[in-house]
Amino acid sequence: MPTQGEERWVEDGNNMERLLEEKGYETDLQYAEDVVENQLAQIENMITRGADILIIASIDGEALSGILEQAEILDIPVISYDRLIMNSEHVSYYATFDNYGVGELQGEYIVDALGLEDGEGPFNIELFGGSPDDNNAYFFWDGAMDVLTPYIDNGQLVVQSNQTDFNQAAILRFDGEVAQTRMDNILTAHYSNENLDAILSPYDGISLGAISSLQSQGYGTENRPLPIITGQDAFVATARSIENGEQTQTIFKDTRLLAERAANMTESLIEGKEPEVNDTESYDNNAKVVPSYLIDPVSVDKDNLEEELIESGYIDRDAIE
Repeated sequence: MPTQGEERWVEDGNNMERLLEEKGYETDLQYAEDVVENQLAQIENMITRGADILIIASIDGEALSGILEQAEILDIPVISYDRLIMNSEHVSYYATFDNYGVGELQGEYIVDALGLEDGEGPFNIELFGGSPDDNNAYFFWDGAMDVLTPYIDNGQLVVQSNQTDFNQAAILRFDGEVAQTRMDNILTAHYSNENLDAILSPYDGISLGAISSLQSQGYGTENRPLPIITGQDAFVATARSIENGEQTQTIFKDTRLLAERAANMTESLIEGKEPEVNDTESYDNNAKVVPSYLIDPVSVDKDNLEEELIESGYIDRDAIE
């Protein structure tokens, strides 16, 4: 796993460890704390110690092709977890969510909340992208922009900064502090006489960083309400923010289901069976099209937060309050 510094990766790791051990397998769970060199060393050590299967959520999807050659020599299957490992033929399977669908849900939420289909506007929007070393970030961006671009083109949505390309909007490692600084700069340069109505954010850490920037500039008051702000991953802090009327929406990706899918893939491989997949076309890692299983994401706001996050047992009510 990439890091213990993000709530979701801790949950992913714990869920997989529990499920695999319940199936009778020995596990070795390690976190690289978002340092690529650490992850490379951990994988090499696992290979040396005789791992039968590797499940990897990569920090940098471009950086692992060399180390996977060692796994290939020893015929160790590799399951790419949530983030696609690039440029290697030795990625056996990919367990993830419908990442293009994540972006679509974020874009559609903004369209619905602003009444764009009814001709409302113009509204000011700013765009944030994910980390350029995470292949998923491009799917999030493409899904959202395919929804939003027609409204940008017809003038219902206005990007005052003119930063509409992924490379302009990308936030390395999805870092909330970097997002906050970028939001500070955009607000100072372009919104002294304008109000910001919506923010496309692919990830809750970016969203919370943007909110901090907005609040420092006087947003969040009766006279200057916060814009519509999307997100992804449904942290405890996100749920609290949504209930407090700050972040508007998040994408819930139930990592319990993802861990279960990876555990089932592992069991199939060990038993000499073909793991179940539902997509054999979407995920080309530049060396092969990786057979994948995509899980559907869920859009969450204040109207369905209780049902989706609390009643499902994903978040404890006490943790929010």
